[in-house]
Amino acid sequence: MGDRFKGVGRGLAVLVLVVAAAGVGYVLHGCLQEQPAQGTQARAAQGGPAEKDVLFWTCSMHPQIRQPGPGKCPICHMDLVPVRKAAGGGAGTRTLTTTPEAAALMGIQTSPVERRFVTAEVRLVGKVTYDETRVRYLTAWMAGRLDRLYVDYTGVEVRKGDHMVSLYSPELVSAQEELLQALKAEVELSASDIPTIKESATATAAAARKKLQLLGLKEEQIQEIVKRGSPTSQMTIYAPLGGTVIEKNGAEGMYVEVGTRIYTIADLSKVWVKLDAYESDLVWLRYGQKVTFTTEASPGETFQGWIAFIDPIVDDKTRTVKVRVNVPNAERKLKPEMFVRGLVRASVAASGRVMDPDLAGKWICPMHPEVVKDKAGQCDICGMDLVTSEALGYLPAVPKEEERPLVIPVSAALVTGVRAVVYVQDPKASEPTFEGREVVLGPRAGDYYVVRLGLEEGELVVTRGSFKIDSALQIQAKPSMMNPEGGGAPGGGHQHGGQAPAPPASGGGARTPAPGGHVHE
Repeated sequence: MGDRFKGVGRGLAVLVLVVAAAGVGYVLHGCLQEQPAQGTQARAAQGGPAEKDVLFWTCSMHPQIRQPGPGKCPICHMDLVPVRKAAGGGAGTRTLTTTPEAAALMGIQTSPVERRFVTAEVRLVGKVTYDETRVRYLTAWMAGRLDRLYVDYTGVEVRKGDHMVSLYSPELVSAQEELLQALKAEVELSASDIPTIKESATATAAAARKKLQLLGLKEEQIQEIVKRGSPTSQMTIYAPLGGTVIEKNGAEGMYVEVGTRIYTIADLSKVWVKLDAYESDLVWLRYGQKVTFTTEASPGETFQGWIAFIDPIVDDKTRTVKVRVNVPNAERKLKPEMFVRGLVRASVAASGRVMDPDLAGKWICPMHPEVVKDKAGQCDICGMDLVTSEALGYLPAVPKEEERPLVIPVSAALVTGVRAVVYVQDPKASEPTFEGREVVLGPRAGDYYVVRLGLEEGELVVTRGSFKIDSALQIQAKPSMMNPEGGGAPGGGHQHGGQAPAPPASGGGARTPAPGGHVHE
């Protein structure tokens, strides 16, 4: 009996020890689990410097979760992160405040908004073509037969006055006979006592001579006919200008009518270059601008010309505008249909206006941009009155320093196609603070944007790290580049387990989707 009671006592002692151990473990486990939260809450209660500026706690994956203290996200169970108010005041809707260490890790770099003269570079492509003002057609001035073509193929270089065609024409023979008879009558009637008869004979001879000139004969040819005293059945047609034969339309033995085209001759000492410019480039292009370009045939060599015409109509298929450039080609290195790459540099002044120190206050010919003078006058080539460079869209004089445009680097602007956003640093904040701001940008000039509205000189804009700042604002459900209204949660569609939220069922057992895409029973 005593031994049985001793056994029962030992069993109770063991049970008590087990229960006590379990209790101690439970208490220790609870203390370990609650210690971080209690420590955080204690620090929050003490109002330490790290917690005073905390507005609320949120989940980095579900920004719609907002709690007054730290803890776990009820959706994904991630640790909540604090959202602090901006330095110097409450948290702005587009403001992000971070620590210097975080800013360094984000690689944020800034640059001041400044006023400076910038240069826009417009790159164009196109082809060399003929100068239409230097193309001539050699045609038949009378009906007849082509007995001989002295130029047998295209591409031949000819000089002005070179013989090109030998033409037989019955009309030519008749015209020569008329001249010889008129001259003979003039001589016979020169001794007449009647002045009217003498004047009539002289006028008839002059008319016969003029007729031969209108048929294309030179004065030397006419004098040769008169000297010989007999007509010739052949007429030689000479080149009206020097150049290259680019078309040969006639053949020996063929009959031609008046006006039939036999050759086409182009003077290639000056050519046109037709370039394609996009609509966005037109703001920088002006009549008279210098254009430099290169070709595949002459690597390393640069040619230059002047813009002589900008097509007023946009091509509806390519959405480009033809820009014609007048180019000297004395060495004949530029050949028609040759592909070229052009470059126009436009200096930009205030309000995005184009300036050119070489043309400021000058007078230019509206037909020949290479003719530039210091005062009013006429063009040396066409005789037209010169016009001022200001009338062609240039600044009337070299701008002053205060007329420099307000610009920012291209990397500072986040452009969505609808709006442009830049992030401006607050220099007075105790911690790195950045404010998102919508701005109105002018045209792009090289590595800079001209600023119309929204910024002032001297402000610091973020040139590197803007997307990281914008992403942080999106996580906090604040207005950002892609979400100007803010509020919406980028992670609102975030789901766990790969299941889409089920629609609520009719009846009392309906399931409702919780924020973030989770469904709670």
